[in-house]
Amino acid sequence: MARTKDSSPKPAKEPGRLKQMYQVFQMTRRYDSTAVWWMALGFALPLLVGLLLGVLLSGDSVFGLVLWIVAGVLAGVLGFLVILGRKAEKAAYSQIAGQPGAVGAVLKSSLPRGWTGSEMPVAISPKTQDAVYRAVGKGGVVLIGEGPATRTQKMVDDERRKIARILPNVPVNVLQVGPDPESVPLHKLSRRLGKFKKALNKAEIYAVSNRVSSLHKGPNLPIPKGVDPMKVRAQRRA
Repeated sequence: MARTKDSSPKPAKEPGRLKQMYQVFQMTRRYDSTAVWWMALGFALPLLVGLLLGVLLSGDSVFGLVLWIVAGVLAGVLGFLVILGRKAEKAAYSQIAGQPGAVGAVLKSSLPRGWTGSEMPVAISPKTQDAVYRAVGKGGVVLIGEGPATRTQKMVDDERRKIARILPNVPVNVLQVGPDPESVPLHKLSRRLGKFKKALNKAEIYAVSNRVSSLHKGPNLPIPKGVDPMKVRAQRRA
């Protein structure tokens, strides 16, 4: 009995690490034409510093000069990757800025270390799709309004009152992501969360997170597509 060939298509092979980095570089370059110059500067400056230090400090030792040059190259590669990560993060989030669920994408992929949050909002306006998200970390509880402040203010105030009833001694901060001039840009939201003054330790963060999660389950709001490059966690790897 003849064997039958498996006609099912093979799953597409994921691109390698270098190819992924090249794709991220191309996407970033298309979004920000100045990114190439910043990345070049991030590579060249440490290399020049390493070369200069090698000439000044190694004396007649060729081996010492080579070591300084190698150190400069490695530092330049690191500088290149750090700048690429930051620029790629900004480019990735710029593609979904203004879409419903954009804040949820940030909370899902790039929360600062020690913070917890859900990609699902805790409140949403069915008419306008404006939403309020919640994150818990060292700064306490942070409510994040997505949309114009004039339309999200009532939802933010309602959530603040709910939290104050069960956690009267925990600070509740508010951030706004939207079209208003004072709003936090989407790509800076993660870093802005990390700037809050410490009010809770690790154990308290866990307890507060469980407590506020018991209030209710957030409504379902789809996360917009388009956020990935390298999982958009460049600032943590750097």
